[in-house]
Amino acid sequence: MAWLQVQTARLLLTLALQFYVIVAPDAGLSGVVPERRNSVDIVKKESHPVLVRQKRAWVWNSISVTEEREAPIPYKIKQLRSDQKVAVRTFTIEGEGVNQTFIVDNKGNLYVKERLDREKKAWYHLTAKMYDGNGLLIEDAGEFDIEVTDINDNCPVFQEEYKGSVMERTNIKDTVVQVKATDADDPNTDNGQVRYSLLNGRTSDLFEINYETGVITSKVSSLDRETKSQYVVVVRAQDMKGRESGCIATTSVAITITDANDNIASFTKKYEISVPENLKVNEKIGILELIDLDEDENKQPIFSIPSGNGNVFSTKPSKDNNCILVLKQALDYESRNNYTFTVKVDERLQFSPAENLNIANTTAQKHNMLQVTIKVTDVDEPPIFTHSIYNFSIPEEQMEKTILGRIQARDPDGVRKRIEYSILETGLPFRIDSTLGQLSVLRRLDREAEEQHMFKVKAQEENGGEGCSTGENGLASFADVFVTVLDVNDNPPELIANDIFVCENDVRNTVIGNLGASDKDDQAASFTFSLALPSSNFSIRDHGNNTAALLVKEGPFNLEDSSDYSVEVRISDGGQPLMSSITKLQIKLCQCDAKRVFSRCKASMQRMGVSVHALIAILLCILTILVIVILFVMRKHYQKDSLASMKNNGEIHEQLVTYDEEGGGEMDTNGYDVSILTSACNDSSLLRHPDRRSHPSMYAMVQKPHHLSQPTACKGDMAAMIDMKKDEADHDRDGVPYDTLHIYGYEGPESLAASLSSLDSSSSGSNLDYDFLNDWGPRFKALAELYGVDGTDYYHQY
Repeated sequence: MAWLQVQTARLLLTLALQFYVIVAPDAGLSGVVPERRNSVDIVKKESHPVLVRQKRAWVWNSISVTEEREAPIPYKIKQLRSDQKVAVRTFTIEGEGVNQTFIVDNKGNLYVKERLDREKKAWYHLTAKMYDGNGLLIEDAGEFDIEVTDINDNCPVFQEEYKGSVMERTNIKDTVVQVKATDADDPNTDNGQVRYSLLNGRTSDLFEINYETGVITSKVSSLDRETKSQYVVVVRAQDMKGRESGCIATTSVAITITDANDNIASFTKKYEISVPENLKVNEKIGILELIDLDEDENKQPIFSIPSGNGNVFSTKPSKDNNCILVLKQALDYESRNNYTFTVKVDERLQFSPAENLNIANTTAQKHNMLQVTIKVTDVDEPPIFTHSIYNFSIPEEQMEKTILGRIQARDPDGVRKRIEYSILETGLPFRIDSTLGQLSVLRRLDREAEEQHMFKVKAQEENGGEGCSTGENGLASFADVFVTVLDVNDNPPELIANDIFVCENDVRNTVIGNLGASDKDDQAASFTFSLALPSSNFSIRDHGNNTAALLVKEGPFNLEDSSDYSVEVRISDGGQPLMSSITKLQIKLCQCDAKRVFSRCKASMQRMGVSVHALIAILLCILTILVIVILFVMRKHYQKDSLASMKNNGEIHEQLVTYDEEGGGEMDTNGYDVSILTSACNDSSLLRHPDRRSHPSMYAMVQKPHHLSQPTACKGDMAAMIDMKKDEADHDRDGVPYDTLHIYGYEGPESLAASLSSLDSSSSGSNLDYDFLNDWGPRFKALAELYGVDGTDYYHQY
């Protein structure tokens, strides 16, 4: 550790010897000051660079310049000086406004070139540098600030229009409004410090202003909005702390006197109001106007009717705080047609005494009690029921035409017109006598179907009454009627039984099920259970609490037994009159374990039944099927008759006959007997007439040109028919060809006969020669003979 301290001391001593000690001239200390050499020379003479600490040598005080000074030519404000002893030196400055606002010459004189404005810029930050004659930097970073000093060149300014308000009859020194003026001059000098005052006038006696803050307050407590609701005061703002040399600005302040409830309200006149007698309760009768100098929102009147008519009429304030007279009880012209009473108004004043107290002593106090006269006018009114709601009750199942009670209404008018009664709803089991108003029952009522009936009864005046406002019908009114059907013990009890089953191994007195009962009647029932018919196998134990148990009387049982187990249970409800029912209860026989949990049961025989609706539906289905069958048979019979008549007509050639097999042709003499066809040609029996003479065939022959005539061949009826149809098709210009009934989807291109269509063919006057058919072989022999016959030949014998 000692060795480390020695080494550290040696290092510090070496560093200290490498620096020059400079003693400032102004430090007041004696000592030897080595000659300062240029730092560049030092660098040249030393083989190694040496760090040199220099003390800045700029010498000046703070620089300031006054604003708003004109500068037609630059004027000097300061000289930059340094304690450096250099014969030739030059200065430069850098920073804000250099060369535009500030310049410096070689002697360090600092000049201002233009007029300065402190309100735009109050400080300029510059940096000065000094160079020797060789242009080498001697002093660097000489920072300094130029302050622009303020003069009183700005007046106070009010930035906005000020409006104030104060309540009438307010206390002294209550704040009205605060005004403020701004001054752009330096606020730290008198140039920017503003003082306020009110110009002399009528308002100066009512208001005052704080000299420094500008707060306007009231000087009196007697401000009255009803006398004058607004004042205008003039505020003066002056800088230089209010001295006469200061600049002045003024503004006008509007002060509004707000309202307070300080005036007594009073009525303006007496009122006489006509009210129709049919005016509804709580409806408005009229408005009693008040005179109150205060604003509507500050009026707080209190109305009352001190006389005994307060139970017939009432009062309440309106939106504008006038008095609304309201009907509290229904009026009746026939009972009373005139009312006279007094309405009183009181006021909740905000200040006492009232502002109009002197006037009130002479007028208002006389008018705060108002006499009102109400005249009731007669109108034609609808009938009035004795009750607005009628309630009747009747036991169910009562006889028809039982009278429930009477509904009454009267005509409130003096005419006393006749009143007719009717029930509005239709289909009800009630009727009302149109003259007497007696309500009776039309049919028996069932409480279980509908416990209460509700409907409306109309009472209408007879037509023709004077003042009737409903046209042809008289005035009418309505009342609600409620009829409650009382319960009678008229429903038998119903059995409630869970799944009842008996096990094969059940012994005597084993409980196989619990029984209960229900009743639609509303009366409290006391059910008793018993067997309607004695049973050898089962019995019932009545618990006496509306339940019972079904017990095994004699066992055991066997699933192989074909017997069906059931009991008939009789239940009585104990009511008046006594109602009972008998219900057949089926009991299943099951195979169970020791805990009576069944694993297999024998289905009990149940009686199947069909309801009336299902039976009707089945009969309708059977009838529909029967009608369809009859129509089908009739259609078949009609088709057979039509086919027979068509065969009798002899037009069988136009019927389409379908063959499922293909013949062998003319060469197949084994499969078909062609002797019939040849016989017709030999003896002409098929073509002969009843006179047994030989006649031409009934079918026309195809004419062939004479020069192309061929030997005729034997023609049967089929050939003659074909010739006739072809001839008809050739000469009928309007009809379509007969063979259009056939569809030729494809004609073989390999056939030498080309198309077989008869559209372009003709048997009369045709230029075609059909002799080439003879060359096609025996299969076309018949066709060749058909088209090769002569027009004069009808038959040809083989």
